[in-house]
Amino acid sequence: MKKQFSKEWKASRQIRKQRKYLANAHLTIKHKMLSANLSEELRKKYGRRNIGLRKGDKVKVMRGEMAGKDGKINLIDLKKSRVTLEGVQKTKKDGTKINLNFNASKLQIIELNLDDKKRIAKLTNQKNNKEIKNKEEKK
Repeated sequence: MKKQFSKEWKASRQIRKQRKYLANAHLTIKHKMLSANLSEELRKKYGRRNIGLRKGDKVKVMRGEMAGKDGKINLIDLKKSRVTLEGVQKTKKDGTKINLNFNASKLQIIELNLDDKKRIAKLTNQKNNKEIKNKEEKK
């Protein structure tokens, strides 16, 4: 694999090349990789399984020490591919509280931040397209 980042690179079985691709990826590509699955209600409502994370989304931690806790997304770090949640903190021995970083794949979206009109349009378009395809298949 080349030293510089290549968009044409498809896949490799070698984990070192996969890690290198993720580490050297542009922020636009890393942002696409930061997505989480939707809760059952949201899946039925929007007809999608997952969506990219945004600041303000309410999520539930599915794995790890903090599993079951939920909070709003406070910060998304694209360089490290980590998400920080509001209200999910750990107390250090000296009493200070620190925010924890989570991997996006360990989170589930409970409530979407629908302040952005483009995001709403994307969600409704997906649902409409699937409904049209289902109707065509039934005919």
